[in-house]
Amino acid sequence: MLLLMAAVDQNASSSLSAASVVSISALVFTVASFWWINARQGRLETWEPQSFAAICRGSMVRLRLPLVFHNTGAKPIVVHDLMLSFPDEPVSHLPLLWKASPSRLQPGPDEESKLPAVFVVPGREAQQFFIEFEAPFSGLIPEARDYKVRIQVRVGHRKGWRSLLTFTLRTTNITYPDRYTVYNNVPVELTKEDRKKADNALWELLEETGERSSDKGEGKRRNSSSDEGNSGTNL
Repeated sequence: MLLLMAAVDQNASSSLSAASVVSISALVFTVASFWWINARQGRLETWEPQSFAAICRGSMVRLRLPLVFHNTGAKPIVVHDLMLSFPDEPVSHLPLLWKASPSRLQPGPDEESKLPAVFVVPGREAQQFFIEFEAPFSGLIPEARDYKVRIQVRVGHRKGWRSLLTFTLRTTNITYPDRYTVYNNVPVELTKEDRKKADNALWELLEETGERSSDKGEGKRRNSSSDEGNSGTNL
C-alpha cells in the first residue's frame, strides 16, 4: 500500500514538473515574441544607387542620390544627419554634407526642394528619399574614374557617426560636369566617343580650376611682396 502511494506521489510530481516546464516555456515564448514584434531595435540599411545627379563647377561639388532606407527592426529609427565622403582620397578632400532633400532626382527650376530635416523610418518599413550632398570647397575635382564613396549617418539611438553604405561612384559617366543633370551609375561600357567626351570635359574642368588656383597664388605672392619691410607687430 505504501509503495502504491509513493508511486502515485511520484507520478503527480512528474506531471506537475512537466506542466511547470510547459507553462514557463510558453511564457518565455510569449514575451520573446512580443519583444521581437513590438520592441526590437533594428538597424538602418540602404543599397547602392543605380543613378545620380552631379555638377562640378569650380571648387563646388554637388551630388544627388536616390536612397532607400530600410528599418529591419520593430522600433522606429530617427535619422538626424547624413554625410558623404571619399575614404580612399587624400584627407584634404572634405566630406560632402547633407544640404537638401529634393522631391525628385532630375534637377530643375520647378522642383520642390526642402532643407535637411530629421526624419523617421518606421519599423519594418522602407522609404525612398532624394538626398543632396554638397561641399563648396571640398578640394575634390572628380576625374573620369571610379570612386569609392561612403555614406555615414547619425541616428537617434546611437552616438556619433556610423557607416551606412560604401559603394562605387562612376564619375566616368559624367559627360557635362558643369551641367546639373542625371547620370547612370551601373557598370556599363561607354562608347569611345562618350568616354572621350567625358575625359575632355573633366580635363577642361581640372585645367580651369588649376588656372584659378595659380592666379590666387600669384595674388598672394604679390601681396606678400608688397608687405615686405613691415616688421611691426599688430595687436
